[in-house]
Amino acid sequence: MTKQTMSRNARDNEYLHRDFHGALSAGIEYLHEQYGDDAVREYLEQFARSFYAPLTKALEQRGLVALEEYFRGVYDLEGGEVRFSLSENELRIEVSRCPAVTHMRSQGYPVARLFRETTDAVNRAICVGTPFDAELIEYDELTGRGIQRFYRRELNQSGTA
Repeated sequence: MTKQTMSRNARDNEYLHRDFHGALSAGIEYLHEQYGDDAVREYLEQFARSFYAPLTKALEQRGLVALEEYFRGVYDLEGGEVRFSLSENELRIEVSRCPAVTHMRSQGYPVARLFRETTDAVNRAICVGTPFDAELIEYDELTGRGIQRFYRRELNQSGTA
């Protein structure tokens, strides 16, 4: 029998990191139990400012289209049911079913009481230093269904946001 060799690169494999969300959820719950709500938000904001620095820069340079492109790619990879509405001053992301929450629930992983902050606190942190801000308009704890809104802040009289 002849020897067969298969050559593969990481990019040849299906993108999967769903169990990451379960680990993140466990970490958030630990922080919440040990140190409280503010510690969870502070951790997520600090992480987001570092990890998403390139996205923040793209948001500042290119506007909301940079966020739409990024989030569209993430939800496509993870199989999210989502609808995007983009204008010059606002991006709305309507999530029908969050792939992270759906996966955790299907695997029996507990979902942290503050898991919503992985959207709310992180999105706000991505916007720091840009003319934009974010809010989580709706969020369903059971499914992760929700509406995220990114919007251009109003300028004050000195011309700054």
